[in-house]
Amino acid sequence: MMSMKLIGSIWLVMAMATVAQADNAAVLDTTGQALQSGVDYYIKPAITDNGGRFTLIDRNNSCPLYVGQENTSGPEGFPVIFAPFEEGETVVREGRDQKITFSASTTCVQSTTWKLGEKQAETQRWLIVTGSDEVESPRGATSNYFKINKQADFDGIYYLQWCPTEVCPICRFICGNVGALVENDKRLLALDGSVLPVVFERA
Repeated sequence: MMSMKLIGSIWLVMAMATVAQADNAAVLDTTGQALQSGVDYYIKPAITDNGGRFTLIDRNNSCPLYVGQENTSGPEGFPVIFAPFEEGETVVREGRDQKITFSASTTCVQSTTWKLGEKQAETQRWLIVTGSDEVESPRGATSNYFKINKQADFDGIYYLQWCPTEVCPICRFICGNVGALVENDKRLLALDGSVLPVVFERA
């Protein structure tokens, strides 16, 4: 039977976790509304002349497809939906783990959910691909989860990060921020390099 001291400690940890979660502000779209899970949004650069909306990239004429950008700003690109790791959460919040999935059909028989992929040979930067994570950590698949963090001092402007500490708080990750990487005139997304500030536009 657990002692009252142990029970009190457990409740204290749970209470602190609840407060920490409440402190995570909602991510806002371009109209100032909170992002909702399961709703389609376009992700696009916050700065003009920095590529277009996020899209699926055929990198080498085979599957899987990679996550990248249209080369120019415009109406092209695919919307995404967000699925927070926190069960029952309907609002997309800053600094919390989310699955990001393109709302698109492809010829590749696979998921269009974002996933940490392999290193690009020349730069040694980790690419972002699509597909389901089949490698399980102590608390589940980690490669499919990304965070949205606010760009300092700029309301409504954010950057993306792979650092799934909510999925596996006991794991030790080498986290990285998402930026662009140009390869053969294709704009791929990869960790590290220059951070790519983004905004979210409801589809």
